[in-house]
Amino acid sequence: MTKDTPPPPANTEQMNSPSFKLAVQDRDFLLSEPMRGVRFMLEYSKAQILLQRAKIRSTIVVFGSARFREGGPNKEPFWYEEARRFGRIASQLGGALCAEGGNHYHVIATGGGPGAMEAACRGAREVGAPAIGFNITLPHEQQPNPYTTPELTFNFHYFAMRKMHLAMRTKALVVFPGGFGTMDELFEILTLRQTGKVQSLPIVLFDEGYWREIVNFDALVKHGVIDSADLALFRFADRAETAWEALIEQGLDVSVGENDEDLARDM
Repeated sequence: MTKDTPPPPANTEQMNSPSFKLAVQDRDFLLSEPMRGVRFMLEYSKAQILLQRAKIRSTIVVFGSARFREGGPNKEPFWYEEARRFGRIASQLGGALCAEGGNHYHVIATGGGPGAMEAACRGAREVGAPAIGFNITLPHEQQPNPYTTPELTFNFHYFAMRKMHLAMRTKALVVFPGGFGTMDELFEILTLRQTGKVQSLPIVLFDEGYWREIVNFDALVKHGVIDSADLALFRFADRAETAWEALIEQGLDVSVGENDEDLARDM
């Protein structure tokens, strides 16, 4: 230090201390274990505020494997195309399309990734409707599919908060063939219906042959772990059109705009 160089301020150590950082700018603090509850709140609030700002009043959730492709083997192209067709049908008939500045109803919402999720979002966007992607950070990073509406493409760290956003505003569920993740999400929603946490939620399982092969629903009744009436909580469909018809038959309300107060209370 030369005689022309001023000495450091007397409070340099204090100003450089991590404790002096503004809490919102202190990454180490925000990512600490005691702040987990705050991070939950942030993940809830960010998506909630942006969805409200976009006037998304309700959704139709589409689950299904991220692994099947448009040009894949076996039944993959069929599943992909039917999910795409369903995205188009639901968006055109359910109320997702509206005049600029209006409310969007029954918007296609997915986990945001490839496969069934991509196909359903693609169908929605092809008819000019929005499509929501609730992505999740994974060890092998999941990339959002290119068909979700950019400003409605979210990313979550917590599976629990992602599931909450998928469930909290949905008015119907369509589940395409999938694996562990798809079954996890399906049975969570079925449990909400079975326990009465959700009073009315049409559920359709796409490709009856697939679902009956991998889940022996009748055996659950036989062994007394569910009631026979629980089998009425969902229906099967083998085409996009019949999936939509099954939702309507189960009570999906497409009289958009008439139940705004109820929707606002549910959300």
